[in-house]
Amino acid sequence: MRGRRFARLIAGLTTIAAATQAQGQLVQISGLSDNAFGTVTSFAADLRMSQSVCAFSGVLGGRYTVGAVGSGAAGAFTLANGTARLPYEVQWSSSAGQTSGTNLTPGVPLTGQTMLLGCPLLQANSASLTVILRAAALSTATAGNYSGTLTIILSAN
Repeated sequence: MRGRRFARLIAGLTTIAAATQAQGQLVQISGLSDNAFGTVTSFAADLRMSQSVCAFSGVLGGRYTVGAVGSGAAGAFTLANGTARLPYEVQWSSSAGQTSGTNLTPGVPLTGQTMLLGCPLLQANSASLTVILRAAALSTATAGNYSGTLTIILSAN
């Protein structure tokens, strides 16, 4: 039987953007910020952080593909504390202000995303990125400071 935890678990995720080099002028993403979950004291519920971003495609119709790669082995979505790993999930929505979306798989592009008139012309956000630390993973994590990097990749299509 597991006793109550008093150890600190601190999780943080640095988010960066990238565009395929040949298409860098056709797509852009801005407004990304780091996800600092801070000290985790409750292990009974999922922790979720969402942010609205500007995902822009200059292609007619605003079509783009989004992908993500984590800093874990083979691009896995994991935070690290030495040899300890803490998995997380990434979701994307092609609408701003969302707290959930379509699950992304490391290295697998999510096609069929569109951006209607919005950013960067109107300076409004057009998409949402959500990162989730599941309670099941939190409840078995070793105490400590966890960090990682999430790279979001946009390409025009």
